Amino acid sequence: MENRSDLNSILPFLPLSIRASSLSWSERAEDSLKALSLGPTVSHVDSGEVLFDFILDLRDSLDLYSQPPLASRAQHGFSLFFDEFMSRMDARVWFNEVIPALAKLLLKLPSLLECHYCKSNELSGKRFSGLRILSSQDAGILFLTQELIAALLACALFCLFPTKDRNANDLPIINFDPLFATLLSDSKHCQENKVKCLVHYFERICKDTPNGLVSFERKVLPFKQSSCSVSYPEADYWSKSDSSLCPFMVVNSGFIEDQKYEALEVDFANEYLGGGALLRGCVQEEIRFMINPELIIGMLFMPRMENNEAIEIIGVERFSKYMGYASSFRFVGDYVDTKPFDKMRRRKTRILAIDALYSPRMAQYEVRCLLREANKAFCGFLEHSNYQSSDQNCQESSGTHSSSENSCSNNCNSEYGHEKHEDMEIDEDKVGISTGNWGCGAFGGDPEIKSMIQWLAASQANRPFIHYYMFEEPSLEQLKQVTEWIMDHEWTVGDLWQMLAEYASQRLARETKAGFLSWLVPHLNNANCSNSLMRMICMSQ
Repeated sequence: MENRSDLNSILPFLPLSIRASSLSWSERAEDSLKALSLGPTVSHVDSGEVLFDFILDLRDSLDLYSQPPLASRAQHGFSLFFDEFMSRMDARVWFNEVIPALAKLLLKLPSLLECHYCKSNELSGKRFSGLRILSSQDAGILFLTQELIAALLACALFCLFPTKDRNANDLPIINFDPLFATLLSDSKHCQENKVKCLVHYFERICKDTPNGLVSFERKVLPFKQSSCSVSYPEADYWSKSDSSLCPFMVVNSGFIEDQKYEALEVDFANEYLGGGALLRGCVQEEIRFMINPELIIGMLFMPRMENNEAIEIIGVERFSKYMGYASSFRFVGDYVDTKPFDKMRRRKTRILAIDALYSPRMAQYEVRCLLREANKAFCGFLEHSNYQSSDQNCQESSGTHSSSENSCSNNCNSEYGHEKHEDMEIDEDKVGISTGNWGCGAFGGDPEIKSMIQWLAASQANRPFIHYYMFEEPSLEQLKQVTEWIMDHEWTVGDLWQMLAEYASQRLARETKAGFLSWLVPHLNNANCSNSLMRMICMSQ
């Protein structure tokens, strides 16, 4: 099993223990789960109130009474949702069929993890590793089966993960008790619909357990120069870049998650993955985590992102349709995901979590902030495997740790497929970027600046295109015309960076109040080109 002395060990954050060199439930917990798997006639779990009591007893059987208590209003939230919000017919199905199926899935968790670590050992020498904490500055990739993810999410539903040291390790919350507690808040309607999405997910996976893979990667741009990867750029890197700007398409309607192209779909993330998904949050990131619940499990082992880090998740399945945003968010039914699978049996859904500066105000026009945002996006947009050194020392420094000392069971190959090592390489040649007003809205970023920064980063990362969803942002009314004008004049990344820097300098000096787009190409507003910078641009037409 995983080395318990490893600082990145996941064991302190799992509800399992090691007995006879294998992971297992405690005897009391196993007996309780077996009773639960037999249905309410045996377990007597037939309501939200009783389910919460069962959860408390199960936590006691795992010695979790020494852990921080569950959210104070979680008990009322469980009762409110399953005994009042849920219809009698749906509640009957939930307690008679879904809860017993989840108990059976939890009983499989030890064997699923053993199989996972066994398979991870076969991939040693690559950037891949078994389930562990992917700590800050620890670049690496984890592959989890959708069934293992489902079992781990069932642990979160039953509030079984130890939480005592998660804050100290910069880990987000993972148990669902805070989410249920929000059902008694002023925002209870959107919170109720978030829970509906998760309940629907559990109903789906209990009827037909998906069998694909999902990968979770922590991307890092090292602050120090390294032969293993691209390092964290300075401002000169951007100003001197002669890379061509990639095609830029403005999308006036629709949502990033509905795009039909081969693209990284940007999650406007919090530095803590998932943001307020399991709390009161209900905007872009949180909604994505509800309709693609497998994203949530990244919160188990992905600590807070630093300025030079991003998180890429490939293969999650979408389960729910929705409408609305924030307080108007509503679950509206089942969603059948038709995204094709890649050669590693991951759905071709690529989600990139990058966190923007929060409430930067005028500081966002300082070079240090422009650089931070450009490098954050660049870290996420870059396909790091294309720049990995073949040197063995580089492979070892990428974070591959020992996983399991046990021999693999016969079921592991069927769980993970029969991929060769050479099939694990990732082909990103045609994968573009689908994004929008990252770091704007509640984060307070300037949409015009953020759109240009993402274009710079996508181009420098050699992405073939960027599709930009405007979400009806008024300040971006001229975005299509300006990007077309820039493309017509064949600007490089360096050219655009220099213009951004000049504009930002003028904003800080209070020499202009115009938005970047109208400042850059004033003739679109029928203005004349008065200052020297604009005269230079106009003469180039």
